[in-house]
Parts: sequence; C-alpha cells; structure tokens
Amino acid sequence: MASTLMLLLQLLLVSLVSASHFFGGTTTYTYKGRNPDGSFNVEIRDRDTYDGCYYSLYWYCSSGYCGYTSTSQRGTLDSSTSAPLYNRQWCETETVTTRVVQSNRPFEMRAASCCWIPTRTSYWGHYWYLNTLVDLGERSDTGKPNRAPEVAILPFLRVPENCPRTYKLMSFDPDGDKVRCRYGNPGSAECYGCTQHSGFHLHQDSCTLHYQYTNADPLVNSFELVVEDFPQGHISLRYSDGSQSSRSPLSAPTTTTTARTTTPWWWTTGRPLQATSPPLSKLPLQFSFLVDPPAPSCQEGLYLPQFVHPTPAHGQRIHAEVNKEVEIRIKAQASYAAIQDIIMSGPMNMTKHRTTHNEFVLRWTPFSSDLGNYFPVCFAVESATGSAVTSFPGNTHSHNHGTPTSQSGVYQSEMRCVILKVGTEEIKTNVICTESEMRVEVEKSSLRGLREDHLRLSEPSNTLCSLERYSNSTHIIGVIPLNACGTQIEEDEEHLIFKNEITTVDDSGALITRKHNLEVEFYCQYPKKGNVSLGFTAHRTMVEVFDKGFGTFTYQFEFYPDNQFRSIIDPSSYPLEYDVGQKIYMEIDASSIVNDTEMFVESCRASPYDNPNSQPTYSIIEDGCPVDPTVMIHETDNKRQFRFCIEAFKFIGLHDQVYISCSVMMCEAGNPNSRCSQGCINSNNHHHSHRRKRDSAIQTAAHFVSQGPLRLKRSADISMSAGNNLNLNLNLVFIAGCLLAAVAMICGVLLYRAKMSKVKYQRLASSEN
Repeated sequence: MASTLMLLLQLLLVSLVSASHFFGGTTTYTYKGRNPDGSFNVEIRDRDTYDGCYYSLYWYCSSGYCGYTSTSQRGTLDSSTSAPLYNRQWCETETVTTRVVQSNRPFEMRAASCCWIPTRTSYWGHYWYLNTLVDLGERSDTGKPNRAPEVAILPFLRVPENCPRTYKLMSFDPDGDKVRCRYGNPGSAECYGCTQHSGFHLHQDSCTLHYQYTNADPLVNSFELVVEDFPQGHISLRYSDGSQSSRSPLSAPTTTTTARTTTPWWWTTGRPLQATSPPLSKLPLQFSFLVDPPAPSCQEGLYLPQFVHPTPAHGQRIHAEVNKEVEIRIKAQASYAAIQDIIMSGPMNMTKHRTTHNEFVLRWTPFSSDLGNYFPVCFAVESATGSAVTSFPGNTHSHNHGTPTSQSGVYQSEMRCVILKVGTEEIKTNVICTESEMRVEVEKSSLRGLREDHLRLSEPSNTLCSLERYSNSTHIIGVIPLNACGTQIEEDEEHLIFKNEITTVDDSGALITRKHNLEVEFYCQYPKKGNVSLGFTAHRTMVEVFDKGFGTFTYQFEFYPDNQFRSIIDPSSYPLEYDVGQKIYMEIDASSIVNDTEMFVESCRASPYDNPNSQPTYSIIEDGCPVDPTVMIHETDNKRQFRFCIEAFKFIGLHDQVYISCSVMMCEAGNPNSRCSQGCINSNNHHHSHRRKRDSAIQTAAHFVSQGPLRLKRSADISMSAGNNLNLNLNLVFIAGCLLAAVAMICGVLLYRAKMSKVKYQRLASSEN
C-alpha cells in the first residue's frame, strides 16, 4: 500500500510539473467603429507564451456586458529553444479577436488557469490570472473613444547575475495619456503570486524595470504587472446610454516626514504618482525573467551582444503603409561570443530573417484593417559561448578573436521596442520583377512638389540607369538591371534579394545634400531553389557611359581563348568552363570619340555573383597593383586596352561559378596628375591622390564593368580527391549562396521612408561631374 501511494504521489507531481507551461502574456485593444445597428466593434489582441505553440487562453466576461466574438484569428509570433533548463523552449502566439458589444460602457475580460512554469516562488508553478478592463467611452478632450496603451515585452528575459541592467517597458499611448506600470494587487484577480522580486525595482511612472543584483537560479522570476493609462487633465467619458463618468490625472503623493536611515539605490527616481480616479483602461503585462550565472564581463559587445547600426533606437516610431512591406534591420556584435539568434514579439505574420551580412531583418505587411493603428515590436539578440553554441544559419565560428574562454552560456542583449504606425500610401508605386531586371514605377502626382530632375538611383553613372530614359508624363520609371545602377545583393536563408532606391539630391551637380526628403527603396527577391536564369547569367554587352569632358564612350569586357587575343570567345557559349589552374585570358577595351585619352584599370575582383557590390569578393587587382599571385599583364600598344590573365579557381562552398568585375576610368593621355599616370600605387597614398577635387576634366569617375560566369568543368571537380596535386587558392575561403531561380519569383517590394532635415552624403555620379 505504501509503495502504491508513493507511486500515485510521484505521478501527481509529474502531472503538476507537466501542467506548468505558462511564461506570461499581454493584452491590448483597439476601437474598430460602429455597426449599422449601433453596436460597437472592439479588437482585442492577446499575446501569450507557453512551452509549446498549441496552447491558447480561454477568456470569459467577469464584469459588464462583453458582447460576442464575431471574428478570431490565431498565429505564432516567435519561438525559441533557449529557455529554462526544465524544457528549453518557449512559443509566443497571438490571438486577434473582434468583439461586438451593444454599449460602449466598460467591461472586463478575464483568463485564469494553472500553471506558471517552475518559478523561484513555486517550483510546481502557481496559478495565473489575466484581467483586462475595456472602456470605449467617448472622451471629452478628443471626442473619440479612449485608445488603450500599446503594451509589449519579450516573453522571456535573461541577464547575468553580476550585470545590472535597465529595461524600458513598451507602454506607448496613442492619446498621449500618462501610462503607469505597477505590480498586480493580491486578491483582485490581477495576479496570483503578485511577487515583488528581490534585486529588482519597478519605477511605476516611467514603466522602467531596474535589475540590480540577485543570485543566479535556474528557476525564473514571474512578473505579474498591470498597465494603466490616465488623462493629462480632467476629462469626462460619455456613454451610449446617456451616462457619464469622470477621469482625473495622476497626482503627486503626499509627503511624509518619516526619517530614512538608508536610501535605496532607486529612491532618486522619485515616489510613484497616485491615482484619484479609476484608470481609462487596465491591461495585463506578465513575463518570465531568468537570472543566469555571472558573465566574465558586463561590458556590452564582449559577451553580451551590443546593438550597432542600423538597429533602430528604443521607442523609435517607424512609418508603415497599408499593403506595403516594412522592414526593421537589426545588427549586434559580441567579440567573445557567437551571435546566435534574435527573439522578437511583434504583430501577427511578422517574419524574421538572417542575412549573409550578419544582420537580422524583421518584415511585416499591414492590411487595410490596420490603418491608423499602432503596433509595438520588441526584440533582443542572443549570443552563446562554449557548449551553448548551437547550429544555426550563418554560424560558422564564434568570433573569439584569439581570446580563449572556458565560459559556457547564453547572453541576451538589452531589449529594444519600436512602434509601427500604419498610415496611407504616400508615394504611389509599382514594382515588377523579371529574370534580369527590376522595373519601378512612381506616380508623379504623389511626389508632392519634388522636382523630377532631382531624383536618381543609387548609382546613375551608367546611361541605362537614368530615370529620364523610360519616364513619361505621368510616371517616373526606372528599369534597373540586377547587376548595375548600384543594385545591392543580399542573401538570407531562402532568397536572393536585389535592392536599389530612388533618392533626392539638391541639384544635378551636388556632392552632398541637406534636403534628403525622400527614399523610395525597392527590391526583388527570388527563391534560391530552381534552375539558373539564363537572362541573368548570359554574356554582358558593352557598357555605355557619359562623362563631362569626355563625352560618351563605351567599355567592352571580353574573354579570349589564348594569349594571342585575336578573337573573343563566342558570347553564346557562356557560361564558360575551365579546369582548375587553366589560364583565363581577358581584355577590357574602351572606345571614345575624344582623342588623346587612355584607360586605367584600378581594381578587379572575383565574386560568386554578377554584382560589384556583393560579398564575398576576392581581389585580383587593387590600386592598379596585381595582388593575385597568378596575374599576368600582357602589353599592348593601345592605351585604351588592358589585357591580363589569371589561373582559374573556384569559391569554396556551394558554387563553382565566378564573375570578374573591374573598376575602370578614362584619363587625359600623358597628364602626370591623372590617376592613369600614377599606375600602381600604395593604398595609403591612393587616398590623397585619387580623391582630389576635379577642377578640370583630366579623368572620369570610376565605372564598373563585369563579365562571366566562369565555371569549373565537372571532370575537374570529380578528379579532386585527397591525393590530387591541383593548385587551389585555399585562401579563397568563402561561403557562396545558391543560384538565382529563373521562375517562381516571389515579389517586388517597395519600402518608403520620409527623411526630413537629415544630412546624408551622396557619392558624386559620373554623369554629374
């Protein structure tokens, strides 16, 4: 009997622990207008986190008339396997529900169940309560229903025990009300444990949580907070049944003369304001907080990730437009730990990606029903050392920079939160993607007085990149090759992304601008899986360039079968195939109607992509100097020709294709002050000589020409074994992305950013010299 009772007790304990799965949750609401029958629509957004993605809350009406549910949608926001030891995973979901209520009078919704994950106050997990007060009364100061604060937080926060940190909780109020964050009150169904944890201090009036110090523990602290909003002045609320109620601002607390012998470290932040009337709304804000073992250093950027450009600042407001994708770019660094992942909490359908440039990108497209609403997004980056490092896309090393460490752990950056404000379309555009180019169309009527001749692409030096080439009376039109006009290439886990932008300049001859009021950024993304696009990889034709003082001239980049340079390789035979170590003969030729000119090749680089801005690249020539040991320059009597050869190689990784891109320029022949006359120079001197002010037309700007692709013959690939003696350039250790797909292109997207009174330096385009 005793053994049976013990077994039953063990089964009961296991059952209790398995039921402990709640990490926390938040709720907010938005008024969504009236129906023809006079009823009111209110949208309620619940974000809840469990140890799996299959749980959901059950809300019931606890006070007032809560109406009925007309629509409901649920989706996963984010998940992670970097969680407390007992299960190592969490998943946050959001449920968006539209309720129809007959009156705009206040009502309360409540959810309750068991249990929190094991916490420091209850290993078996304690019950949880979530309570939401909704008040749609018409405000006397705005004439509209009250709008609740936009609250958000990461569901799982962590910090090393020896690293004090401040967390600014997201509590943005669209009406400009005063927002207060406080601990829930015991016995009021706002919380169950209502614990005020040692080592933490919550500054209520600024919604700031300070962590000072407490001992590490594998069990989390469960925070059960309440967010309230109060008007800045005395107002009244009117209801559809003719009744009214008043609301007052928070007031300063009554002072006391009680002596204090010891002043806590947080006392300088001020005592909390006091409420003299009920809040306008009341929202739950509950989350889990883990205190980890001490870190070797608390300095950000060593073990703890440090945010760097282009990460937005905390509280930054980001403009979003209906049916247009908005993106948030985030980057962090840690010298002695590997950047592991990003965790985020944002609106439903927001996606996260990691690029080959080691940036994280959050993307989201608002719907028409989101117009006028605000959406908070919170994020943090996690790094790892030692055995905590796990496999993830792009993680190939730990960035220890020669500093060994036996420390093993996961470290979280500060938490940052931004606000997305959804507005109407300001610049009317359309983007079309094809196999080899992007076409962007901008309605002139939406430019609001901006001069058409002050708009340009990122790099308009090629005449193909002129916006005047295709534009008409109603639209600014740009047709941009995927490998020209300053198009940037980016890669994430699934796509190749080609980006460019239309910007404003002060005038056609400007070097800088202080009126950078417009950025229309657009891109086309293509799936990696699929066949190679012949439209993109085919032989490049000549490049035509216009430069003041030199007129119109062309560059031609071709490959030859041997060192006689008599006839070019047939363009229809591209992509060209070579054996590893086989010599590749190339010639760049310039033609111009201006006499006494010469050409200079400043640099040549190899890349897996047909884009001079792509990464990675391998230098062949730099500052006019050969840097690859196999480079041979072939003399020619024509000063507008450059002939050279190298030994064939491949990029180590997924690709055997190579493109060659060169930076070239034209100069006044024989002028000793031109870059062409200087030839191969030291890079330190190059900065001073090449970037001088061009008072006279002695040389053009640099232009990019490229050709390819080149590929290794399959026989050469197969013959490579542990015992072969082929001369591979093993310093070409790069990871290449996958091939561009010819079909099933996913989308062309436009991102709009308005920039007022922001200095941005612009590179001088060759057509503006």
